[in-house]
Amino acid sequence: METVAHAHDIVELRLARPPVNALEASLCDGLRDAVKAAVAGGARGLVLSSSAKVFSAGLDVPHLMSLGGDRSAITAIWESFFGAARALAACPVPVVAAITGHAPAGGCVLALCCDYRVMASGPCSIGLNETQVGLAAPEGVQRLLRRVVGPYRAERMLVAGEMMDAANALRIGLVDEVVDIDSVVQRSVVWLEHLLALPGEAMLATREMARADLVEALQPRHIQLDRFMDAWYRPDCQNALHALMARLGK
Repeated sequence: METVAHAHDIVELRLARPPVNALEASLCDGLRDAVKAAVAGGARGLVLSSSAKVFSAGLDVPHLMSLGGDRSAITAIWESFFGAARALAACPVPVVAAITGHAPAGGCVLALCCDYRVMASGPCSIGLNETQVGLAAPEGVQRLLRRVVGPYRAERMLVAGEMMDAANALRIGLVDEVVDIDSVVQRSVVWLEHLLALPGEAMLATREMARADLVEALQPRHIQLDRFMDAWYRPDCQNALHALMARLGK
């Protein structure tokens, strides 16, 4: 993780794990800790950004697959990921996702945990594509998508594992703004500045109430990680994951 200070006590937390910010335990734990440290240090707003033209490619599948049958080690990585997601969702100050590139699967989840999403225009895509590798997104993750695009649209996207380009993501409300890639962080900061100009106590209290369902969605009882891990080891999922690995290797 990299940290950049902006005016008005806004702190940018930058994912920095080249080449595609694939999520594994150290990056997820680093993000969780960076959120807490920034708030403890007086940050009034956060921007979650990326140092690459991929916001985050999601969980580090090659690393997970290298662990083979070590279920406890793979589970620990998923727990770290959901710990980072909960840190964003429960953050006591507003967070903007500055999406400068592709955001599939776990990258999309992190963005959905933020208050506002600014995405780069162009060919980048965002979505929850878990069914493409034989996995069903946990109920709690599905709730995150439903709350921003509505239940029917979320159903269609989730069942098909559909990815959206920036223009279509904006059209359905999955992201809030689409701008030139060089303006993504700037627009994220500007949105926070406008929000932080409001009377703080009322704004933060309203925000906390409005986001209670988001925090609830990520509670372990709605993730059911044991069931998710059972699915991970099903033959159809393993076959799809190996096929993904083959494509990544080309």
